[in-house]
Amino acid sequence: MAENLNVHVNENMPENQRLINFLNQELSNFAVLYIKLHRYHWFVTGRHFFKLHEVFEDLYNEAAEDLDEIAERVLSIGGRPLATMHKFIKETTLHEAQADDTEDEIITQLTKDYQTMIDEIKGKGAKLAEEVNDQPTLDLLNEIQGRLEKHVWMLNAYEGHLK
Repeated sequence: MAENLNVHVNENMPENQRLINFLNQELSNFAVLYIKLHRYHWFVTGRHFFKLHEVFEDLYNEAAEDLDEIAERVLSIGGRPLATMHKFIKETTLHEAQADDTEDEIITQLTKDYQTMIDEIKGKGAKLAEEVNDQPTLDLLNEIQGRLEKHVWMLNAYEGHLK
């Protein structure tokens, strides 16, 4: 999986190539997350089926919007968004869903995935956007980070309810 983001930048690459690479990594994360959330939506079982089935649908719809926003941002800053599952799997820092995740495992994994993406945005993405003075990308990343932090809070609260 990822950390291919340390691509060597040469003179022919745009100044913001490292930012484009980061955005493609997050695009890959959202693609994997989108498929994972569909899987969870389709296969969740248990006492909380009705609520989780609905929540996962809301989350995969949101992930689809984020996927599109990030791809369009990559295009608007002169890059080319990744657009194949092979490339998404190669660049993602998330793991695909497992075959028979339980409700508890699903919640734990989603919390971990969202936290991973938050940490990447805070640790690398924001800095890269600031380095090239790209305020619109920084705004987009901050918006996504805020929503993901809310999801982590809500999933943690829900997980506390399960125990």
